[in-house]
Amino acid sequence: MASVLVVEDDQFVRSALIRHLTEASHTVRSVGTALEALREVAHFRFDVVILDLGLPDLDGAEALKMLRGITDVPVIIATARDDETEIVRLLNDGADDYLTKPFSVEHLSARMAAVLRRARASAGAEPPSRVLQVGGLRVDPLRRQAELDGVQLDLTRREFDLLAFLAGRPGVVVPRKELLAEVWQQSYGDDQTIDVHLSWLRRKLGETAARPRYLHTLRGVGVKLEPPQ
Repeated sequence: MASVLVVEDDQFVRSALIRHLTEASHTVRSVGTALEALREVAHFRFDVVILDLGLPDLDGAEALKMLRGITDVPVIIATARDDETEIVRLLNDGADDYLTKPFSVEHLSARMAAVLRRARASAGAEPPSRVLQVGGLRVDPLRRQAELDGVQLDLTRREFDLLAFLAGRPGVVVPRKELLAEVWQQSYGDDQTIDVHLSWLRRKLGETAARPRYLHTLRGVGVKLEPPQ
């Protein structure tokens, strides 16, 4: 059983989701606007949020960014939009999964179960207790803080997880399948998801794929993090 927040302004869809989730023994609260959703997560603890993008007061993509500023709760996007570029952007902005409308209740249940398994696995994993130092890069897994040459980096949750995982294995080429399994808690997935996060991480480290300093991609093999030469 999970505590679920449904953020959906369509009353018909909202009622159907509440009914299905309640019948599945989940505890459900629901709201119809982004601002109400932000108030809910600020005052209550949820295991997962189902977030519609077409909200009346604020686009769901913006709501997602604001949610990520105050909570790490898993978020499943429910959207009628199927543009691949936008979906990748949403995943990069912190969404844990997405469903394209219309979807069946069985599909929703399967996606929820997968997201909750990954969240619980991540929560049960003990982060390294020591601060990781790679050249001028300093990563503190317990405080979830990272610095480059003494300047704190503003990283998303997934960017930090990816950086910390690689920093714990300096100089080691990590296969993409291992990154998906350990950082995303997925046994399969799209390499583009990794590429997007690596690209954003490189920008914040002040480098590019053409001129890497810390992050090095070995085509067809994997990724490694090592101090600049």
